[in-house]
Amino acid sequence: MGMREAVEGLAEEAEWQIRERKWVPSANDRTVAASVAADLCAAAGTPQSQRELPPVTRLGHLREALAAVAIALARVHGPMAWFLGAAATALTPVLRRRAVPAPHGHTFGAVPPSLRQYAEAEEAVRRLQDTLTRLATA
Repeated sequence: MGMREAVEGLAEEAEWQIRERKWVPSANDRTVAASVAADLCAAAGTPQSQRELPPVTRLGHLREALAAVAIALARVHGPMAWFLGAAATALTPVLRRRAVPAPHGHTFGAVPPSLRQYAEAEEAVRRLQDTLTRLATA
């Protein structure tokens, strides 16, 4: 399962839990969701804007998105923490990617992603951002 599918599954579960009132986001959950959504929006941009960037910048933005999720995770508990923890796990493949050449071949296992993998990761971040935006107003 790719990042996009993993985030889609999380988003659907979160939306179902909220709709069915199994999870009623607290005021803090909504505040954190709004903050992370804004950070993710800034990191992922639009598909067109991302395609115009050099790979190293795109990868940097994806790592910023993962960092925003991880930092928010430290400020919440319960369902919001579980959701953000699963989201961070879904985005971890970006940590094994590199955008710069490895002249000596030693990269600690990091590999260059394809353009499709960049786009998939960015789509996952945008889907997560959309879910958090909705959660902020739940």
